[in-house]
Amino acid sequence: MADQMRKYDEDQLRRDRVDENQYEVSSDYSEETAAEIAAPVTYDEDRGRDDDRKGTRSGGRGVGITALVLSILSLFIMPIFLGAAGIVLGIVANSKGARGFGTWAIGIGIVSLLVGIFIMPFF
Repeated sequence: MADQMRKYDEDQLRRDRVDENQYEVSSDYSEETAAEIAAPVTYDEDRGRDDDRKGTRSGGRGVGITALVLSILSLFIMPIFLGAAGIVLGIVANSKGARGFGTWAIGIGIVSLLVGIFIMPFF
């Protein structure tokens, strides 16, 4: 019985070695490739940066203008709600690239919020 198991183990080891060797990589690399048919790939790093030079990207300017309008309106009506909305949209505009509009909207929104919370209750 032990002889049969030993013979089985040797046969299994021999088969495993054959299986391992069937995937050996040839070192001569004689395969033909079709790289000359493929179109060359170029990476244009300047693509999409025209808007960045102006200070805004495509979606940032509209959000920035909306944030600024909300912040200015908050000086006259509903300062807490419109001021908070102006601040949030100003942060979004800043992240999208409209730095000027976003910063002004945040600043005016904060002023309106502070005036609405601390000064308006006394009038």
